[in-house]
Amino acid sequence: MEQPRAKTGWTEVTEPGPGRPGFGASDRRPRAAALRLLSTMTQAEIKLCSLLLQEHFGEIVEKIGVHLIRTGSQPLRVIAHDTGTSLDQVKKALCVLIQHNLVIYQVHKRGVVEYEAQCSRVLRMLRYPRYIYTAKTLYSDTGELIVEELLLNGKMTMSAVVKKVADRLTETMEDGKTMDYAEVSNTFVRLADTHFVQRCPFVPATENSDPGPPPPAPTLVINEKDMYLVPKLSLIGKGKRRRSSDEDATGEPKAKRPKHTADNKEPIPDDGIYWQANLDRFHQHFRDQGIVSAVANRMDQTSSEIVRTMLRMSEITTPSNAPFTQPLSSNEIFRSLPVGYNISKQVLDQYLTLLADDPLEFVGKSGDSGGGMYVINLHKALGSLATATLESVVQERFGSRCARIFRLVLQKKHLEQKQVEDFAMIPAKEAKDMLYKMLSENFISLQEIPKTPDHAPSRTFYLYTVNILSAARMLLHRCYKSIANLIERRQFETKENKRLLEKSQRVEAIIASMQATGAEEAQLQEIEEMITAPERQQLETLKRNVNKLDASEIQVDETIFLLESYIESTMKRQ
Repeated sequence: MEQPRAKTGWTEVTEPGPGRPGFGASDRRPRAAALRLLSTMTQAEIKLCSLLLQEHFGEIVEKIGVHLIRTGSQPLRVIAHDTGTSLDQVKKALCVLIQHNLVIYQVHKRGVVEYEAQCSRVLRMLRYPRYIYTAKTLYSDTGELIVEELLLNGKMTMSAVVKKVADRLTETMEDGKTMDYAEVSNTFVRLADTHFVQRCPFVPATENSDPGPPPPAPTLVINEKDMYLVPKLSLIGKGKRRRSSDEDATGEPKAKRPKHTADNKEPIPDDGIYWQANLDRFHQHFRDQGIVSAVANRMDQTSSEIVRTMLRMSEITTPSNAPFTQPLSSNEIFRSLPVGYNISKQVLDQYLTLLADDPLEFVGKSGDSGGGMYVINLHKALGSLATATLESVVQERFGSRCARIFRLVLQKKHLEQKQVEDFAMIPAKEAKDMLYKMLSENFISLQEIPKTPDHAPSRTFYLYTVNILSAARMLLHRCYKSIANLIERRQFETKENKRLLEKSQRVEAIIASMQATGAEEAQLQEIEEMITAPERQQLETLKRNVNKLDASEIQVDETIFLLESYIESTMKRQ
């Protein structure tokens, strides 16, 4: 179960009283907590959350979600009062947000239920295409559709997911072929075994011995042992193709259906057992892929394959936020190497020694038993990847000379301006300009060390240094702004060409229906000519621009993921 995170909004510091529904005159909120919330949130994050909520769920849900992000936890009536939205609409919006794990609730001692937005969870919607593509890569089309359904619906029972996916796969197959429920069910079990999907918390069954009033909100629980336990279902059947709205699966018109069929539905075998996508497990996979790629670029393919094997062996046993993997012996690693990977035990030991001696310290030696015990230092690996990202940004933004100075300060920890000029072998005026440029952009920082208490400039050392954590946060904030701009640009491009897009969709629908009825080629050609040559060129330009913006979103999100992972790992170690 995903643990509740720290509040990611800010609380309006006001004096509660009779004018604020849901609070009494004695209910005071700590100002220090409100200020702490204010510091954890930026306008760029709020704007990005707003765009994502509006794009996925519409204006009302976006209004309620952003209000909770800005103000922190609030009860139902206060949300309705402050947003000027009806209680019914607020309830529906909160249902949607809770269903998708974007809002959590908490019952206070006075019996008031407060709702709190999860900003970090909202931002993960950026990564939905990447989650789905990863599932497709690992578990083919069936795994892709299972994860897609869970992300689209938030929470679903296994039986509902299996039936929906089987129907969707049957739609894409040739006539006469269908997808068996058992095949989809097997893929679902594999996803659960590797922790890519997990059970949702549920309301525990209680005996009706307590005649008292029900609690204001249910308490959800989950047993750690049961999180990935798949219920034993005997799902027998095959996927169905969609029929026209006037006919059912038997081909009979709706009017001829017996009315009592709706009352004879069989009970759902796994009723009450809901599943959701385990996003932390996907993030663990992304992190592992990044580490493997970094090792391949630094050393060779064999080294990366050894690291990949170590990560794969510990992917279930190591928590996603752990600084190290579980220790693995050389003998275990040798037995777990992919079949057909022809390297001897002696060569493997040489590679492991080489990896352990590497200055980056991705792999560390933790003991000598079993031919040598090795771990992967996940925190060090994330730090190296974040540092490489910062170096790359400095080089692209300021040029290779600035990148040389940045790497030099990074390596030497603290340097005076004269030392930078000498070590980097760059003229004093140019080095000074470059240092001040990076200082103004917060890529490097200046530390003052006074010789005397009066802080006189003539008796003070001024040392340049790189605070990787601070620089990573600054770059993360800029990434949020960049991706918000990309989404707004994509929406603008689509809105500007809305009429043309609708016309193109209508023409495609007409052609598809005519092809289904066996229309002649001349008739199809006539329909296609409804879109003129300039309009086709405009559509191609739009498609090319939108594809570029989509690709840019994915690339920026890769940087966001890397920086977020590093910052989270560093904060847990402090």
